[in-house]
Amino acid sequence: MIGLMIHPLFAENAATYAIKNATTEGKVTVVVLLLLSLFSWTVILTKLRQILIARKATKKFMAAYASTRDPLDILKKGENYDGAPAYQLYIRGADELTYQLKNNPVQVKAVVFKPGGEHTNTDILAKSTQTKMSPASFEALKVVLEEAAGEQAMELEKGMIILSTAVAGGPFIGLLGTVWGVMSTFAGIAESHSASLTTMAPGVAAALVATVTGLLVAIPAMFAYNMMVTTIRFITQELDGFASRYANQIEHVYVAHRPLAEELREANEALAGRIVGAMKMGEESAQMDGPSGHGLNPALA
Repeated sequence: MIGLMIHPLFAENAATYAIKNATTEGKVTVVVLLLLSLFSWTVILTKLRQILIARKATKKFMAAYASTRDPLDILKKGENYDGAPAYQLYIRGADELTYQLKNNPVQVKAVVFKPGGEHTNTDILAKSTQTKMSPASFEALKVVLEEAAGEQAMELEKGMIILSTAVAGGPFIGLLGTVWGVMSTFAGIAESHSASLTTMAPGVAAALVATVTGLLVAIPAMFAYNMMVTTIRFITQELDGFASRYANQIEHVYVAHRPLAEELREANEALAGRIVGAMKMGEESAQMDGPSGHGLNPALA
């Protein structure tokens, strides 16, 4: 009895019958929906794999980064965490930091700490580092980190437009095929002057198959899209948090923040040096001009 109730719903001949009686417009609609479904499932499987790898690799990278105090330690060790967006951001920042330290270094006086002090490892590393970079170079590094974070977010969201199109457009494309099929059915009934159920059934069944196909495209895409958007949003927020943390640690260790009094003293010394140089040049010029001020040698005057 149960088998007799289930059979009409899942019978293969029902779908075959509907497709065979579909109009050309209905068949084109079904083909378009099948192509959209193919692209949708390709994106679902690809993004699912990408997100799983990103979550797993990011977890390993965050654990490795938390175990070190030096922002360049992972780069120096040559560790690799492919697939983790935070690692890609880290590499961009580390490369820029290395470039600034090499090409625009600021030499500061290092402090030697005795063991057993009250400073943390980060403080010891920051105050014992002799080669640092200027605040202007650090601003350039922060721009690189922002660009890297944006690129990784766009990479995670790449292809999601196909899923949103399948969710929003699939049912409407199917509805278009259904309405078109029903319209063709009623036009055929009008021409044949016969309004019996036997005459209407093939056309209506063929029209409804477009709606069914549209729903079969949209429903899996909807669930996958909602799940992936939530996960991508979580990864993006985690990436932004890491970028801020990474920038703060770089600033603490490798940026030369000199006291204002020291900067003013250096500026005053430079200004005094220029004034003394100008005065010396004036004295030399006066000696060349002679006491008469006309540039003549006193012995010849």
